[in-house]
Amino acid sequence: MQSVTVDLQFCYGIAALSHKFDFSQRRQNVVYAPNGMMKSSLALTFKDVAEGKDSCDRIHAARETKRAIVDEAGNDLKPEGVFVVEPYNEAYKSNRMSTLLANAQLRERYDAVRREIDEKKLILLAALKGCSGLKDNIEENLARDVTNDPSEFFTALKRVKDEVDQDAHANLCDLKYSMIFSPKVSDQLNSGTFKADIEGYMEVYDRLVGGSTFFRRGAFNHNNASDVAKSLKANGFFKAEHSVYVKNKDVRKEIENEEDLEKFIEEEKSSILDDPELKKQFEKIDKLLTKNADMKEFRSYLSQHEKLIPELSNPPRLRQRLWIGYLTSCRDALKELIDTYDRGREAMEAIVEEARNEATRWADVLSEFNSRFSVPFIVTMENQHDVILNANAPSIGFRFRGLDGEEVSVQESDLVRVLSNGEKRALYLLNIIFEVIARREEGIETLFIFDDIADSFDYKNKYAIVEYLRDITEIGHFRQIILTHNYDFYRTISSRLDLKRENKFHTLRNESGVFIRQEKYQNNPFSHWKEKLPVGGNDDFLLAMIPFVRNIAEYAGREHSENKLTQYLHVKPGSVDLTVGDLEFLFKDVVEFKSDLNLPSHDRKVFELLFQRADAAMAVADEEIELERKIVLAMAIRIKAEMFMIAKIADEEFCAGISSNQTFKLLQKCNLHNILSTEAQKCVKQVTLMTPENIHINSFMYEPILDMSNHHLKTLYEKVCVLS
Repeated sequence: MQSVTVDLQFCYGIAALSHKFDFSQRRQNVVYAPNGMMKSSLALTFKDVAEGKDSCDRIHAARETKRAIVDEAGNDLKPEGVFVVEPYNEAYKSNRMSTLLANAQLRERYDAVRREIDEKKLILLAALKGCSGLKDNIEENLARDVTNDPSEFFTALKRVKDEVDQDAHANLCDLKYSMIFSPKVSDQLNSGTFKADIEGYMEVYDRLVGGSTFFRRGAFNHNNASDVAKSLKANGFFKAEHSVYVKNKDVRKEIENEEDLEKFIEEEKSSILDDPELKKQFEKIDKLLTKNADMKEFRSYLSQHEKLIPELSNPPRLRQRLWIGYLTSCRDALKELIDTYDRGREAMEAIVEEARNEATRWADVLSEFNSRFSVPFIVTMENQHDVILNANAPSIGFRFRGLDGEEVSVQESDLVRVLSNGEKRALYLLNIIFEVIARREEGIETLFIFDDIADSFDYKNKYAIVEYLRDITEIGHFRQIILTHNYDFYRTISSRLDLKRENKFHTLRNESGVFIRQEKYQNNPFSHWKEKLPVGGNDDFLLAMIPFVRNIAEYAGREHSENKLTQYLHVKPGSVDLTVGDLEFLFKDVVEFKSDLNLPSHDRKVFELLFQRADAAMAVADEEIELERKIVLAMAIRIKAEMFMIAKIADEEFCAGISSNQTFKLLQKCNLHNILSTEAQKCVKQVTLMTPENIHINSFMYEPILDMSNHHLKTLYEKVCVLS
C-alpha cells in the first residue's frame, strides 16, 4: 500500500474532504486537528470501512453521503485491512489474542492428536443426538449431568464407562432426553408438589413390588421383565424350542412360547399397576401434567412410557441414567473415542509440559507492557499452556501494586474502579497491542487509524505510546494515520518517528469543508522568523516575533526591555508613536542575531503596520493563513479593542495606571459605568477570551493559537474594526 486517497462528502459532519495520504517514503502520516475540526469524524468513517458499513451524516440525515477510500490502484480498502484505534473503549477485547502461539511445532503436534480425538468425538455426538433428541449442546449437557461441569466431557465418559460396559440402564435408551427435560417440564419435575406426589406413588409401588414373588424390588421390576420378553423374542429363543421357568407364589412354571410369557408378565404387571391405591397416587401426578401445552405433551409421552414414572422421583439421577442408556446403544463409538483419547493423552501431557516450560511471545508482550507503562498494576497471563494448545483466549491476570510496594491479585472489574482515566486507557491499549502483534504474526496488511490515543496520559506514558508507534513503523505491511488534537504529542510523534514534511499535516475548515495540508514549520517557527529577518523577512515575521522576544526578555530578567515590548502588545501612553526603528533596538538588546539586523523603514509606526498586515490577512484564503498571520490578527484584534474602550472610558490617568491584565480591566471599567452597547460588550468579551493566551506565546507552547479557527479570528477582527 503506497497511498490512500480519501474523498468524502457529508460524513459525520465533514462537509467535504479530499486528501491523499502518501506512504511511499514513510509508512506513517500524522495529522494535527484541533478539537471539533474533523478528527473523530474521519476515524468514524474509517471504522465504517473496517466494519463493512455505510457512512452517514447523523445530523443532516437527508444529505447524500459520498465515501471513497481507495489505494494507489483505485481499489477500495478491504475491511479486514483497516483497524481504527479509538481514544478509549473499555469493552474492546482483541479477537485475535489466541493466535500468538509459543511454538508452531508444539501447536502442530498437539493439533494432530486433537484432530484424531475430535473426529471420534463427532461420531459419538452424532449417535447421541439421535438417541437423546437434542439438537445441540449435547457435549455440555452430558458433562454437566455427570460431573456438574460442562467442560469435563471426557471425565464424564470415563466416569460412566463401567456402567455402560455392564449394560446398566439399557432399558432407558428409547426414552428421549429432549421430551423429559424441556425447560417447563424440568421446572415441574423439580417442584415440591410433584416430588411429594412421586414419592407417594413410589412408596406404594415399592410396597407392591416387594410383596410380589415374581418381581424383586431394586433387582427385577415390570420394566425389566418386559425387556427380557422382548429380548428373547428378538433373538428367536422360543423358535429354537427353548423354554423358561418362572416362579410365582412359590410355584415354578415352565413357559414354552413367547405368547405365554408375555401374557404371564402382563398379568403380573396388572396385579401391581391396577392396584387402586397406586392408581390413586398416579391421578395426583396426572393432574399436575395438564397445566400447559408442554406438560400435556409430556403426559402423553409418559402414558406411552410407563417405565419412566419410577425414575421421575430423582431427576438428576435420571439424567445420568439416560446418558448411560444412550451410551450402551453406541458402545462401539464410545470405545473408539476413549481408546483414541487414552492413546493421545500421554503425548498431549508431554506437549503441555513443554508449553509450560517455554517462554512465549505472550510473556514478552506482557513484560514489555509492564516495563514501558507507569501504572499501579502488573499484568500476567494465567493460562499460558491453554492459550498455546487449546486456542483459548489468554486469561489475563492482574496484581495491584500499592505505594508500599505490596502486590495483591485483583479482578479486572475491581481494578478498573480504582484506576485513573489515563491508567484505564493503558489497560485498554494492552488489548490494542495484542491486536497489533497478532496482525503482525498473521501477516495481515493493515492501515491503522489512531484517534487521539495519548489523551489523558501523563508524559511518561505518552512516551510509552510513542515507543509502540515506533515499533509499528518497523513492520513492513503496516501503515499508520495518527490523528491528534494535542500539539505537543504531534510534535513528539513527528520527531520520534523521523517524519518529513510530506507526512506531517495540519487541518483547516471553512464553509466548504475540511482541508488537510502539509505543516509549514517543521521546527521552531521563532528560529525561522529570526533567520529571515536580517535578510529581508516579511513584516508578518517581524510582528509575530514581538510576543516571543517579550517572553525571552521576561525569562532573562530584562525588565526594562520587557516593559518596552509590552507597549507593542497593549495600548500604553506613547504606543501609537512607536516605530520599527524602536523595535529593532529592542530586538538587538534581547536577541543575538547571526548577522547584523538592519530593518527597512525605521520611521514606520508599528501599530499602523500591524493594522495594514491584519487587513492584508483578511484577503487571504483561510487555508493559506499561517501561524505568523494568526498572531498578527490576534494582536490587531486586541489593540483595536483596547483603543475603542480607552476612547469610551476617556480617563487617561486610570488607563495609564493599569499594570497587568489590561484588556480585562478596561472591560471591567466599561461595564462599571455601563458605557458599551450590548453588541460592543459582547464583542470585547470575545476579545478577552480569545486573545490573551494567543499573544503571550513562546517557542515551546503555541498550540492555543494553532487551535484557533482562522475563520473565527477573521470574523472577530471584522467586528472590532466596526467598533473602531
